[in-house]
Amino acid sequence: MQARTTLASALCVFALITASGCAVTRGQETVGAYVDDAAITTAVKAKFVEDKTVDAASIKVETLNGTVMLSGFAKNSAERNMAEDIAMKVKGVKSVKNSVAVRP
Repeated sequence: MQARTTLASALCVFALITASGCAVTRGQETVGAYVDDAAITTAVKAKFVEDKTVDAASIKVETLNGTVMLSGFAKNSAERNMAEDIAMKVKGVKSVKNSVAVRP
């Protein structure tokens, strides 16, 4: 009986140790990358607020592994292009995908 308890305990410890290494699953980024992406998103939004030609409330910003995704609506193509230019100049941005639609 003592051997079974010891064996069961050892198996539980082994399972816990190996399972804890699977905290980040395939397709997810690391904690450090997540923090970097959050900082980039915040910086882009702050630049939008500073720039009066871009309506920061109408453009959504998301970042994944340094790639910034812009979505939402712009008043004209100049505002759409300015949002992309501003985002591209933020430190840490690798690329910008501009899906902002121009309102008719």
